[in-house]
Amino acid sequence: MQLEATGKFQPATRMDGLALSEIVQISERAAELRAEGRDIVALSTGEPDFPTPPYVITAARDAALAGQTRYTPTAGTAMLRDAIAHRVGAARNNVIVSTGAKQVLANALMATLDPGDEVIIPAPYWTSYSDIVRLCQARTVTVPCQMTDGFKLSPKSLEQAITPHTRWLMLNSPSNPSGAVYSADEFVALAAVLERYPDVWVISDEIYQHLTYGEFASFAAVAPALKERVLTVNGVSKAWSMTGWRIGWGIGPSALIAAMTAVQGQFTSGASSVSQAGALAAILGDRALLAERCAVMKGRRDYVVSALNEMPGLQCAVPDGAFYAFPSCAGLLEDAGGPFDSDAAFCTWLLEEAGVALVPGRAFGLPGHVRLSFAYSDTELSDALARMAKALRGLTR
Repeated sequence: MQLEATGKFQPATRMDGLALSEIVQISERAAELRAEGRDIVALSTGEPDFPTPPYVITAARDAALAGQTRYTPTAGTAMLRDAIAHRVGAARNNVIVSTGAKQVLANALMATLDPGDEVIIPAPYWTSYSDIVRLCQARTVTVPCQMTDGFKLSPKSLEQAITPHTRWLMLNSPSNPSGAVYSADEFVALAAVLERYPDVWVISDEIYQHLTYGEFASFAAVAPALKERVLTVNGVSKAWSMTGWRIGWGIGPSALIAAMTAVQGQFTSGASSVSQAGALAAILGDRALLAERCAVMKGRRDYVVSALNEMPGLQCAVPDGAFYAFPSCAGLLEDAGGPFDSDAAFCTWLLEEAGVALVPGRAFGLPGHVRLSFAYSDTELSDALARMAKALRGLTR
């Protein structure tokens, strides 16, 4: 006898408001339009167009052929953890290796947040930050940081956001989506505030460290007094073009790393053995390649920012790191007499009218902007920018 299904799917309350990120939705819409025969240039994803370095691929292949295809220790292989620790003067038990930097963030927040806890996140921010906090049934306290402020959190704004429920401050330098980079002095000023609040810990996401177009400062390095409550997040995805290898890591106090390892052990166990072998080769390999690629990205940045600032209705600050431009489109919105009621409406129009996919600033917690990735070929960038310029000139006429 076959029973009729009478139950209705009921998602957990932690899923309230959670969906695929707007970045993914826009990328999938662009793919749908291409499948329909439309000529689409998508500048919506943060994935460098460079190949993974050959020496990394060789190391991974050799590891697989040598039989390194078994389960790995939950926190990562000893050789990779030691290599990561050595770079910052830490010990192995201060390091966890995960399936991407995103899992490092999820592990940390899952291991530390209770319902009602708060996480301070300066906006604009990478979309997953707030969603992971929501999954942990905690609350995001968003602090808008405008273009006039360099898209950076001030000490005053930080102090105003702290409450007795604050558990974490999340920092990202260089930033996705703005490309903002905090100086050592700016980090020191934030640390001075945090020294007065010993229960507030810091996640410093430094995944774009090697894509900095000036001086790079690591929060833990310039604020040693806070070292025992700082988690530094990094990985090989961006600088080494290893997004599909899924290797990221966290460096922090041993008690936190142990708790994160316990969480990881229940969700994924250790990261891929072959990917960890590749990541080890990347870390130990010649760093000249990173400088060369950073120089290429800097050239693209200069070209893109210059072109955007010549377009009617757009105003773009120069990003100091990462590979994103985050121009204001306020001049195209209704408040300024423009035709669009939101940044999302502008992005939709641009996709349909010019065949260019960008991401609205609302996805990053700061409406009135759009994000454009310049981690694409020169041909794709020039094509997309020419389309945008033509469409905007026609619109303003």
